[in-house]
Amino acid sequence: MNDADAAVSLLRGASAAAAEVFRSILTRGPISRIDIARLAGLSQAAVTKAVAPLIGAGLVSDQLESQRDGQPGRPANPLMVVADALVFIGIKVNADEIVGVATDLTTSILASDRRPLHSTKLDVVVDAIEATTTTLVDTLGGRAERICAVAVTVSGDVDAHSGVVRESAIMGWTEVPLAKILTGRLDRDVLVENDVRALTIGEHWFGVGVGTASFAIVTIGRGIGSGLHVNGEVVEGAYGVAGEIGHLPLTSPDRICPCGRRGCVEAVAGTPAIVAEVSRGHGRELSIDEVLDLAHRGDPVAVRTFEQAATVIGTAIATLVNLAGPELVIIGGEAVSDFDLFEAHLRAAFAEHAFGAAGRCRIVTRPHTFEDWARGAAASAVRRLVENRI
Repeated sequence: MNDADAAVSLLRGASAAAAEVFRSILTRGPISRIDIARLAGLSQAAVTKAVAPLIGAGLVSDQLESQRDGQPGRPANPLMVVADALVFIGIKVNADEIVGVATDLTTSILASDRRPLHSTKLDVVVDAIEATTTTLVDTLGGRAERICAVAVTVSGDVDAHSGVVRESAIMGWTEVPLAKILTGRLDRDVLVENDVRALTIGEHWFGVGVGTASFAIVTIGRGIGSGLHVNGEVVEGAYGVAGEIGHLPLTSPDRICPCGRRGCVEAVAGTPAIVAEVSRGHGRELSIDEVLDLAHRGDPVAVRTFEQAATVIGTAIATLVNLAGPELVIIGGEAVSDFDLFEAHLRAAFAEHAFGAAGRCRIVTRPHTFEDWARGAAASAVRRLVENRI
């Protein structure tokens, strides 16, 4: 058993208290034992007991320069995670490409790889995931011995516990046991997660979610997705589905969604729906770049289509906020670079439908690269290991 295997074994066997101590150090370090005890609701003795094996396994260090903690007596020795003790591979599956990253424990990127997909057929995608994983392993060199999990994210209804993609309209998949297939192909632990939920996990542990009581991520682009972080936890739902605002039935039943249902938000506000609507208005097939150019130049059909999409998204966000009450909504996704086409009508619809104090919820944009999405996949693997979910 190498050092990484021993560290993984320690985390998998950790008590709930020890796992919470490590999570506090991982997401908030450098941090003193006193602050860990306060955050975790533990005694300082319990924290000390939990920290000792973590230091012994090379997962945590107390070798930072000592500093006074404001209390009489000896100085505090802040604790921080040894980031490169373990390595994770995160892979984001898109309809037209695979994006993969290798990260350390804090999801800092150590290596990355992107490759096009010419088909969404399962065997083609699995081959591409294997090729990306091989490239990342080769790039890592000796650090590849520290890889403890591969996490793959896909748009759609994903059962993260079984690793089954139950439904993905973008990929055209139904009941695909992706984790089982990839575990056999890669000969490694493989986790499969919904892409937006993984992005939310990444923000929860290593981004805006640290120190934020509740937030939601809404992604706009090819699909309309969302993830929820409430009361310190990412909402997963009893059946692995939660916060799917793209499939709220807020539009005309005449509009058919890629999922096959009628009246979904995505049927009006997803990029393919916008392109199709503007193309119909002009009597010819247009590309997304042509549609964006028309909208920015004030073309009435394009402007009206984006306004309609923005109004539906704003209404969906208000519905989400009324139900869950987050203090912050982060709008991301590939279409956020053109948020100026959505913003005014989106905010107006939100203000119209947000109930009472829910209207105080802040809406901000945060561009996410596809590497960020892949980092979210890696974050979901880190979380599962730390919380004894693997």
